[in-house]
Amino acid sequence: MFVDVHCHLSFPEFDHDREKVIARLTEEQVTVLIDPGINVATSKKSIELAWEYDFIFANVGLHPHEASDQVNEGIFEELEALAKSPKVVAIGEIGLDYHYPDCNRQAQKDAFRRMLSIARTLDMAVVIHCRDAWEDMLQILTEENHSAMRGAMHCFSGDTGIARECIRKGFKLSIPGTVTYKNSQLPEVIRTVSLADLLTETDAPYLSPVPHRGKRNEPSFVPIVTANIALIRGIPLLEAAKGIAQNTFDLFRLSAP
Repeated sequence: MFVDVHCHLSFPEFDHDREKVIARLTEEQVTVLIDPGINVATSKKSIELAWEYDFIFANVGLHPHEASDQVNEGIFEELEALAKSPKVVAIGEIGLDYHYPDCNRQAQKDAFRRMLSIARTLDMAVVIHCRDAWEDMLQILTEENHSAMRGAMHCFSGDTGIARECIRKGFKLSIPGTVTYKNSQLPEVIRTVSLADLLTETDAPYLSPVPHRGKRNEPSFVPIVTANIALIRGIPLLEAAKGIAQNTFDLFRLSAP
């Protein structure tokens, strides 16, 4: 019924109780979970976890924080090889993050373009991380655009104008627990766009929704995100959950469970 399209369940934060976390998400009717890699090592772990459970899938990616002058073609070739696993449904987490002043913007841009190229070659969706970099992000997507480009704006944080532009370029907006935070602009975005443009995620172990803010996030909390979307749009929870699940199946080319 519920879907978590971005959850780092393979991260060390869950090593001590991962089976209990999985039991809780099952109890909360989370039927699809996608675990994204952020480099070669974590992408391998995502795939390993995905093979253990039918309802878990993996992404292969290179997070902008991992982009540096030391990233070489061999890394991209290894990521492309990993992406050919039957359990991998997208290229991501990739993108741009200018939040920290010492970031290497050019290395991020180069890595992002290279990962977009891999996605195009493999005809896969992309999952994009963007923080404090919308102008460059949208410019690169314009330059790298192609007829089959599609994907998700992970942990979407833009305003309604940016939302419309992302949707126009073939992307869905992935809504995290920040929708529950005071002063969040996500409610206005959610009211403005179509339900067909929305996905749900936790980004666990980060960004826990209210009332769990400040604690470790986990996928069993994704129904809180869905319930907030339903409330904002003024529709039944079941309608929101079914619509978002269908969006997930369509984008990542998954069969309904």
